[in-house]
Amino acid sequence: MNNILAVSSVVMREMYRRKDFYVLLILTVLITLILGSVNLFNDSNIVRYLKEICLLLIWISSLVIAITTSARQIPAERESRTIFPLLAKPVSRTEVLLGKFLGCWLASGIALVCFYLFFGIISAARESGWPLGSYLQAVTLHWFMLAIVIAIALLGSLVFAAPSSNNTICFIVIAGILLIGRHLHKVAVGMEQPSRGILTLLYFLLPQLGWFDVRERITHNWPPLDVGPFFLALAYALVTASVFLFAASWVFNRKRLQ
Repeated sequence: MNNILAVSSVVMREMYRRKDFYVLLILTVLITLILGSVNLFNDSNIVRYLKEICLLLIWISSLVIAITTSARQIPAERESRTIFPLLAKPVSRTEVLLGKFLGCWLASGIALVCFYLFFGIISAARESGWPLGSYLQAVTLHWFMLAIVIAIALLGSLVFAAPSSNNTICFIVIAGILLIGRHLHKVAVGMEQPSRGILTLLYFLLPQLGWFDVRERITHNWPPLDVGPFFLALAYALVTASVFLFAASWVFNRKRLQ
């Protein structure tokens, strides 16, 4: 555990020395403030559109941070040749992988807190209420969803040679799951066999990232989720991330480092 924490601390320091997080945070703040200063047609419900746009920017920014940070971890160690003295500590490859995962996940969590804190301030300034319980649920679900994304990106970094290729593939896959994956079972209902069975199987095999998207509840000030579905989603995220981490560990331990 000490080895894992040591590797994760290095990852966190390296992430916050880069400019990615700060640029995305500043862009989100500027775009939201500009849109918030516009009062279209004196519409009292404009705050809902503002919240929806701000949450969309937060989701995009968090995915960019999580994927790009995770995708470059192992390739950067190999290119700088620091992977060899790291493994000679001795630190096992699994510990290195888990340390990379933990560092990226914790750093993404800190970034999420900053994004949602800004979102909460903007919402409180435009609305009388501040549903703290719903915000805490949204941050937690979003953070656990990023655990799956980071695990996928780490696995991709061991399969694809170039980080740029891994980034592109991960963005396409994650976007496809979020936009289309959640509707596959609905499409399958109106199809005939064997297409119905293939789509249904694909729906259950894909990680259901859409289950963690509660932006609509935040936008319309709906009450928080019940405790049962909330913790079931967290458990699903941990199990799914563990599966991808196990696959990444299997590939990493059998990969020849050059």
